[in-house]
Amino acid sequence: MTKYIFDVDGTLTPSRCEIDIEFRRWFSRFAEENEVYLVTGSDRKKTLEQVGELIYNRAKRVYQCSGNDVWIKEARIKTVDFKISEELEEALMQKVSSSEFYEKTGKHIEKRDGLVNFSICGRGCSTQTREMYKQWDEDKQERFSLVEKLNCKWEDYEFKVAGETGIDITPKGSNKSQILTDFSDYDTIWFFGDKTSFGGNDHEIAVAVSDRLGINRVFTVDSWQDTWNILKAK
Repeated sequence: MTKYIFDVDGTLTPSRCEIDIEFRRWFSRFAEENEVYLVTGSDRKKTLEQVGELIYNRAKRVYQCSGNDVWIKEARIKTVDFKISEELEEALMQKVSSSEFYEKTGKHIEKRDGLVNFSICGRGCSTQTREMYKQWDEDKQERFSLVEKLNCKWEDYEFKVAGETGIDITPKGSNKSQILTDFSDYDTIWFFGDKTSFGGNDHEIAVAVSDRLGINRVFTVDSWQDTWNILKAK
């Protein structure tokens, strides 16, 4: 049986938002009839807000915080205690100060279980500010540039572009690809993600799935609509 692994933001839902109502109904049936796994940089509370309790509990396993906090329904089966150094926090805040983006709203560093999320515009920004930063970043490529520089300087950590405004920070080697240790070499895996290019937080797992023996597939999507269309056509 094929095992389906899905990113959440930008793949099953609009970034940081709830799943579309019609897609929620369809995907909840899909998750009931197939082996579905979720892997996201978000924490459990946010993922429940996005996909709802029914889909969350129908997933065989939910890998929060890039696989550093793992849940089966209401049971936590693994978590990683992770903090970044004060020196890195100071360096990140300097990046906020030096950024040319014109609106910064605070809460630039968000600590989660096994992962830290960094945002130039701030985690508490409005939907309008989020959209402005998304368009600005697409033009300036600020996050990809920051990720490249940070990965070169801070070798004990991994930095990945995540969502529309963030950068995920994990311990070295603790990216989304780590979850594949829970799957057999003989499993057929279909992975869906929107940040599969180099520097994105879906990149390593996409490469690892592609490199597996057997009939495995990676789907790079631009939206939840892309994901839905692919699944309906399978």
